[in-house]
Amino acid sequence: MAEGIDSPFFILPGAVIAAAADAAVLGSKAAGLMRLARAGLRVPPAFVLGTAVCRDYCARGGRLPPEVRGMLEAGLTRLGEATSRQYGDTRRPLLVAVRSGAPVSMPGMLETVLNVGLTEHNLTGFLRSTGNPRLVRDCYRRLIRDFTTVVLGGAVAPFDALAERACRAQGVASVRELDSASLAELCAQSLETSRAVSGRAFPHSPMDQLEQAVDAVFRSWESDKARHYRRLHDLDDSLGTAVTVQAMVFGNSGSTSGAGVGFTRDPATGENSLYLDFLFNAQGEDVVSGRYPVHDAAPLTRRLPLVAEELRGLKTLLEAEFRDMQDFEFTVMDGRLYLLQTRAGKRTPWAALRMAVDMVRERQITPREARALLRPYDLGRIERTRLERDVSAEPLATAVAASIGVAAGGVACDRRRAVELAASGQPVILVRPQIDTADIEGIAAAEGVLTAAGGRTSHAAVVTRQLGKVCLVACPELTIDADGRGCSIGGRRLAEGELITLDGDAGRVYRGRLPVIHERPMQELAEISAWGAG
Repeated sequence: MAEGIDSPFFILPGAVIAAAADAAVLGSKAAGLMRLARAGLRVPPAFVLGTAVCRDYCARGGRLPPEVRGMLEAGLTRLGEATSRQYGDTRRPLLVAVRSGAPVSMPGMLETVLNVGLTEHNLTGFLRSTGNPRLVRDCYRRLIRDFTTVVLGGAVAPFDALAERACRAQGVASVRELDSASLAELCAQSLETSRAVSGRAFPHSPMDQLEQAVDAVFRSWESDKARHYRRLHDLDDSLGTAVTVQAMVFGNSGSTSGAGVGFTRDPATGENSLYLDFLFNAQGEDVVSGRYPVHDAAPLTRRLPLVAEELRGLKTLLEAEFRDMQDFEFTVMDGRLYLLQTRAGKRTPWAALRMAVDMVRERQITPREARALLRPYDLGRIERTRLERDVSAEPLATAVAASIGVAAGGVACDRRRAVELAASGQPVILVRPQIDTADIEGIAAAEGVLTAAGGRTSHAAVVTRQLGKVCLVACPELTIDADGRGCSIGGRRLAEGELITLDGDAGRVYRGRLPVIHERPMQELAEISAWGAG
């Protein structure tokens, strides 16, 4: 075992936190959580296996170091003290989230497993301690699906098919609307499916679940999508990821609960306004996965005005603490807000410039700090495209804009075809039912992305925006052909390679290539020049 990794680091309320918030040691996620906890914000208690454990794991050829079991046991003891629940207990079981956390943020490229520790042996105790049968069954079906797909390597499609069948049988639009009895039946079917698609039995030992989930997070550091992301952004393969084991809070516990992602400023335009997606009665993976339609802040404000007010205040607190725009994930459980992550938000180059200038104007940061924020960008090449004002074409459909600008290219409904067509010199628009971070190579090759489902703050949308690509999501008038060689948009059939234009300002999709104009941020650039050399 490498030096300094024989004990976990703790994030516990009311306790002295046992390490500096060093992202290289703890990963960026845990380092951010420590700073949130020190600032007095509500963070579920957690412990961390540092990045050195991952490097040791990789050096051992993908095997957990033997000391990890003891580290997990020590961490779980402290979590039990902080939560008044015990991991593996049959009466008041503690469930945990097993989260990745590289030293540098890699949105959606590494794995997370939620609801770990729930088994057939403690379902009754979890029900007795929560009094919420629907929550219990929903957490269990989520764990079976996610553990099978993330840890055991099974396909997700059979689980999606089970959920769709259950929804049709009950006449509801989403699995989030199924009642407890339907979810209990879905759990039983999911256990059978788990064995069928993975060839292995779902583990009913809480410690086995936890160790295997930790192993899966470390293993994801070497996944194809993680490697490709690191190549795109020139990140060192030897950094490794930490693992944060955090007490679960449940956004799927009812109508005053939910999960969301917020940016303290608009990451597409740079506008100084809270940019928020939220989903009631949901867990965080529902929002960031890109599978489900989400809402902006308006429904949350109507139903939970005090939470909405707390989030608006959080915007100011986060920017004061981190001196940069923040991307934060949160859960609301029974009307109570918990923070699960914060990090410097990925943004378009245009937004980066506007934010830096605005924050200097607002006296939030100094010109020197602003220049540091802008160091990754070539200021001489920052521009945005808009459709010419006299364009009279009728849009095929509308969608939710997740990035600014205009992009045109041939339709490609598969990430591999997008790469192939782009390599041949053809501009491409990647068109998908939902966008996933596994599509990273196709996203990087395309001029823009259009999806039928998902939200502005899904991990894949965040990555697309960071790459400066136009991104439109949640287009209900989009369907993909069964053979993946074409699509229909607004009732119009489009073959692979046929040209479309995405307007990221208005959220519209057009047939063909439309004329554009180019704009440069002259006012902001002049203001930076006026700062002088200090």
